[in-house]
Amino acid sequence: MAYKDIEHVITHRRTVKPANMNGKKIDDAIVQELLQLADWAPTHGHTEPWYFMVYAGEKAQAFAADHAEMYKSFTPAAQYIQGNYEKLKTQADLASHVVAICMKRGNNPKIPEIEEIAAVSCAVENIWLGATAQQIAAYWGSGGMTYHPAMQDYLGLGDDDKVLGFLYLGYSEEAPRTGRRVKPLEEKVKWM
Repeated sequence: MAYKDIEHVITHRRTVKPANMNGKKIDDAIVQELLQLADWAPTHGHTEPWYFMVYAGEKAQAFAADHAEMYKSFTPAAQYIQGNYEKLKTQADLASHVVAICMKRGNNPKIPEIEEIAAVSCAVENIWLGATAQQIAAYWGSGGMTYHPAMQDYLGLGDDDKVLGFLYLGYSEEAPRTGRRVKPLEEKVKWM
């Protein structure tokens, strides 16, 4: 593969919110290929801490409904927003697949948690770049109950594990937006 091909995929990766997806289904085999790309993420000590739970079809809608109900049950009345409930409940309506992004701690306590989280993030980026190359829309959401212990329990995770968000995959009629960076690279790099 030429550098320009890799550069093109990286610079054209975009977030497409689930509401802008069109409901067309992605073949499960393609999602499996994307997950295989995730499995090639860098990992300190070969802990491979990424763990994904994939919801498709009716299971995706059931997950969204459960997420909304969890929000309703665990959010204090003073903080509860009906619009958030409705958004969570319908979040998967137009997405093909919803992937729970989890970090399962490796068994090497010398590896800092931040490195495990970074490895999972790299795995998600691999999925996202593969999706971009296949013109699949993606959105990494972390709202609702993502970081609440109830979600950790719902997904059957251990005490040292973490839910890092949900990756919504689908197709979109939306033309890819032009990419932009807010700060110039010179402000983010110092050559020594």
